[in-house]
Amino acid sequence: MRYRLTFVAGLALGYVLGTRAGRERYEKLKKSAREFAQNPAVRNTAESAAQQTRQVAGKALHSVSVKVESRVPESVAGRVRSLRERGQGGNGFEDDWGTSNT
Repeated sequence: MRYRLTFVAGLALGYVLGTRAGRERYEKLKKSAREFAQNPAVRNTAESAAQQTRQVAGKALHSVSVKVESRVPESVAGRVRSLRERGQGGNGFEDDWGTSNT
């Protein structure tokens, strides 16, 4: 109940402050957020984080696939093997979502 009350109080406070700030303040915040997102330093940091995430995910895929491979049906194990081999190539392949692994 305490958390629900806190949430409702925060929601009410946000509503009151938001309505007092008006459209102009909203546009200013939107512009600031867009400028922040387009900052080269922010974009480089985001790309570095994405690249590190891909590397960690690749290592996790390999680790899990080795442990799970013997416990799943052959059709699934074959798919896991193909993913592992594709990931070990390191040739900058493009994954199923259209993002490159470079």
